[in-house]
Amino acid sequence: MDLVWEIVLMEPFRLCLALGPVAVYVLLIGALNLSRRPFLVNGTRDAAALGLALSGLAIVGPLELFFPHAAAARFGPYVWALLVAFYALCLALVLLLLRPRLVVYNLSVDQLRPILADVVDQLEPESRWAGDTLYMPGLGVQLCLDDVPGMRNVSLISVGPDQSHAGWRRLELALAREVGRVEVPRNAWSLGMIGTGLVIGLGLMTLIAIDPQGVADSLFEMLQLR
Repeated sequence: MDLVWEIVLMEPFRLCLALGPVAVYVLLIGALNLSRRPFLVNGTRDAAALGLALSGLAIVGPLELFFPHAAAARFGPYVWALLVAFYALCLALVLLLLRPRLVVYNLSVDQLRPILADVVDQLEPESRWAGDTLYMPGLGVQLCLDDVPGMRNVSLISVGPDQSHAGWRRLELALAREVGRVEVPRNAWSLGMIGTGLVIGLGLMTLIAIDPQGVADSLFEMLQLR
């Protein structure tokens, strides 16, 4: 533990940069699961939020590991702007290549099934179920249900390469409208996630309060201003 604490004090800014976005993401997911209303989001936005949460870890990890010192000697801290832009472009590319997906937070698969069945009957009477797989030929949508039982989160994941984004959009709007009318008990797991996010956030704020000069020095060192 003493060694871990020494490392924390030695690189405070990097620690804040790595764990700060993660703490915000954990608090956000905890708040969504604490609500009495389910929340639906498409896979692109869900993955984008995760990508932002991991941005700090990417900066202090692979981006700093392969930091171009020769370019930094000429352009100074502006190199970091290019590296962050590179990460943003990579994240955008991943988001564009993702297959359609919907994520429903704070709702179990058993609670979602009848809601989804009603929505499907309205949108596509010719739809067919095969276990956890749903085929909607009229909309060009084929998906399977995947859930996280403890967290009461369900993902509607596309199956196969031939998918209609317009069909997925219609399904998203119709399902979001129906899900928004449902009221569910609060998820006990959300308290653990909120507590974890608060502990990380308070720990980082305490670290900054204890050694603000160390945080500033670590920032200047990382930007190679000293």
